Amino acid sequence: MSHHLKFYIDGAWVDPITPKALDVIDPSTEEPFTRISIGTAEDVNKAVAAARAAFESFSRTSPAERLGLLEAVLAEYDKRYEDIAQACSQEMGAPLGFARDAQAWIGQAHLREIVRVMKSYKFSWMENDMQIVKEPIGVVGMITPWNWPLNQITCKVGPALAAGCTMVLKPSEIAPITGIIFAEVMHAAGVPKGVFNMVNGEGATVGAALSAHPEVDMMSFTGSTRAGILVAKAAADTVKRVHQELGGKSPNILLPEADFARRVPEGVAHMFGNSGQSCNAPSRMLVPRERHADVVELARAAAGNFTVGDPRSENSNLGPVVSKLQFDKIQDLIQSGIDEGAELVAGGTGLPEGLSRGYYVRPTVFANVTPDMRIAKEEIFGPVLSIMPYDSLEGAIQEANNTVYGLAAYIQSEDVAKARQVASRMRAGTVYINAPPTNISAPFGGFKQSGNGREWSHWGLDDFLEIKGVVGYGA
Repeated sequence: MSHHLKFYIDGAWVDPITPKALDVIDPSTEEPFTRISIGTAEDVNKAVAAARAAFESFSRTSPAERLGLLEAVLAEYDKRYEDIAQACSQEMGAPLGFARDAQAWIGQAHLREIVRVMKSYKFSWMENDMQIVKEPIGVVGMITPWNWPLNQITCKVGPALAAGCTMVLKPSEIAPITGIIFAEVMHAAGVPKGVFNMVNGEGATVGAALSAHPEVDMMSFTGSTRAGILVAKAAADTVKRVHQELGGKSPNILLPEADFARRVPEGVAHMFGNSGQSCNAPSRMLVPRERHADVVELARAAAGNFTVGDPRSENSNLGPVVSKLQFDKIQDLIQSGIDEGAELVAGGTGLPEGLSRGYYVRPTVFANVTPDMRIAKEEIFGPVLSIMPYDSLEGAIQEANNTVYGLAAYIQSEDVAKARQVASRMRAGTVYINAPPTNISAPFGGFKQSGNGREWSHWGLDDFLEIKGVVGYGA
């Protein structure tokens, strides 16, 4: 039985209070493939009431009980792994191999990590005659995006469950089916009723109602900086904690000592992965001016390794972007790069050759990009790379930090000591040296307008906990 038109509230699949449906579009065909219900403030009230009622008992469960529950969730996730990958490919256009190996995998990896963390995490300890206790913050509202749906759901829900919080999740209405499957996972795992609730809907209604709700103690939001500001403003009246993971415009600095033949293609591939729809994507490649021409040719060749097409085809390794809104925005920014005088190395505007429908973007590389250009300043969220020459390392560092964002930075150098020196000067939440593999134990979050708080591993668990001091415990 499909739950696409249902919400998950208080341990049961329920109809919306006021029926209203929304088409879910397959971005590879521009056609709807299913419909979901979209909720109202009344649905949010119902879900929050269930979470509030469940908090009293769930907050008092032992860490061992919550560990067992997380292990059950992971086991059920494993059973639905292929369903999740297939849904992710259809709802957001990820090539099926990428949906399996990256999108579905990272959700599984976050669950495994929080299980590992819970086996040794300390919720209480003594300092002299004082007891320090970490307690669940309460009812958490969660708003997650469409670009890495399982990543953001699991790196919020897993730690919140570990902390003893109860929650209401609003997945993206653009890519909601993976969220519905995840709710089925939670139900099958035996999560107590009211602990996990899910209401689909639009940010302006369901998201706003969650953010302003007086019975919600914390908002955990991932999305655009613009929307994050609205969440924070709505939350301010009730002084609830707000955790935000927002936009990015990450630099990728190639130091003179870098292995250019290796690091340039890596940087291009990382930028184009997930069709460029990653908030920490290395969208600005900063290179020594004397190596700029070499980098251009390496990037041109690397861009040629990407075949855009049907996500279900083995012949393509780059799918569409998620929606017409995103497609149009990316096209506008590519045109701005051309109009402002950047050198078009690969790609450009319009659909790729041989494609007549679908939100497909040509893998695009610009060179000789200057800091005043829109493509150097704005988050594009598509497969568009800007190559920016620098004249000195000091200039590269200044330009890397010359952004309102601060989510990630990338540094490439065969001199690792020098790379670490540069890393110490990056105003970014995570710095990656020489393209390391994904480390689920690392903290994830940003400086400046990239947000506040940290997710992943025990860093995420910390954010769902209040600290209490019991003073005079030994008196």
